[in-house]
Amino acid sequence: MLKVLFIASECTPFAKTGGLGDVVESLPIALRNRKIDARVIIPKYENIPAEFKKEMVHKKTFTVPVAWRQEYGGLEILKHEDSTYYFLDNEKYFKRAGLYGYYDDGERFTYFCRGVLESLPYMDFQPDILHCNDWHTGMIPLFLKVFYWNNPFYQNIKTVLTIHNLKFQGIFPMEILGDLLGLDDSYRGDEGVEFFGNVNFLKAGIVHADRITTVSESYAEEIKTDYYGEKLNGILKKYEGKMQGILNGIDYKKYNPETDPYIYENFRCSSVKKEQNKVKLQEDMRLPVRPEVPVLAMVSRLTRQKGLDLLIHIIDELLNEDIQLIILGTGEWKYEQALREAAERHPQKMKAYFMFNEPLAHKIYAGADLYLMPSLFEPCGLSQLIALRYGTLPIVRETGGLKDTIISYNEQMGVGNGFSFANFNAHDFLFTIKRALDFYHNRKPIWNKLFKNAFKANFSWTSSAQKYIKLYEDLYGG
Repeated sequence: MLKVLFIASECTPFAKTGGLGDVVESLPIALRNRKIDARVIIPKYENIPAEFKKEMVHKKTFTVPVAWRQEYGGLEILKHEDSTYYFLDNEKYFKRAGLYGYYDDGERFTYFCRGVLESLPYMDFQPDILHCNDWHTGMIPLFLKVFYWNNPFYQNIKTVLTIHNLKFQGIFPMEILGDLLGLDDSYRGDEGVEFFGNVNFLKAGIVHADRITTVSESYAEEIKTDYYGEKLNGILKKYEGKMQGILNGIDYKKYNPETDPYIYENFRCSSVKKEQNKVKLQEDMRLPVRPEVPVLAMVSRLTRQKGLDLLIHIIDELLNEDIQLIILGTGEWKYEQALREAAERHPQKMKAYFMFNEPLAHKIYAGADLYLMPSLFEPCGLSQLIALRYGTLPIVRETGGLKDTIISYNEQMGVGNGFSFANFNAHDFLFTIKRALDFYHNRKPIWNKLFKNAFKANFSWTSSAQKYIKLYEDLYGG
């Protein structure tokens, strides 16, 4: 049985800021269902819920070298819902509010990368594959080659790096090369960690990992271009032979309208039950209860990446239509303020909630008719997959994983599971919304067909988990 250790900065339900946490929870579960011994290690953050902390068992105390320093390392283990999770404990680095955004993040995640490697001999299994995720773990493939090559325990371990979002790379001053990473000047340059005079953790992972994956096939191609490449497109083209796009999935048990405990009425491809969810959502949102009115929704981080500039540019024109709009999320202050002001101008048509609230998110997915996702770029996107699961038709921009998962309705062919537009342009977005509204109001047979198509889509981990298994087996020689 292949043994895979997922290494990440977050994992649901312990610590999460975005989709990375969901993937690191759900993909190992899908792999375990296919006879892969997949486990997870993350930092032991201060804000991990107390009910999980009290169940953790201390396994080993050891020291972690951070260049010339010797830091405390504690390995803790937790069995949760038939899964095994490890936590790297160090209060100096992780006993803080939140996960990221500290002045010493370079040191914190240097420690995490070394600490994970130092902890491996104290686990009760020896991984064949270290599956690293994003920049926080990018130094692991390099550290493995530099500091552990002559230790028999580590010699057969292979590394995979998944890029969930190329925009976040872990860029720090070159001074940390020796002082934190413990590397000499030979690791500068194109084949090292150097990136425009700084150290780049993600680049180190791209160069030194045995395989690289991204979270959709289109994103794997996009990031090799100047527009999407975030200045790493040259190095990605150089190593494209070891790179593969594998689409993320979602947990179909967690997001299941037939059994979801959070939604008002459980249903299975039922427009009647869907409407009941909408009516109760309207009541809860204190919007006029009008089941005939289409409800548009967005559950998202409120950032430029998610297309908030497009939405805000057209929001008054959009709200002149006979619609209702519900926004749930947190993000940049300027977007929150613009949405707050729009909701104040249109109190009978729009509600905006600036928070993270999972039960409410499920209610919105189940009660809305259309889901807005006009992203500037989108490595994969999970929200459009969740929306489809609840029969809410996505309106997306054709980029990354949105392009791979949403088929814009084609009137000649009669196929589609949503609506899309190509250019990052506010009025193209508005035109696409109006097109969807026309089907909703005036062409009910087509709308009902699209509604049913949403439920026929399958974006569980079934296919993608098998692709990861093939990658692991090819990498490890069967």
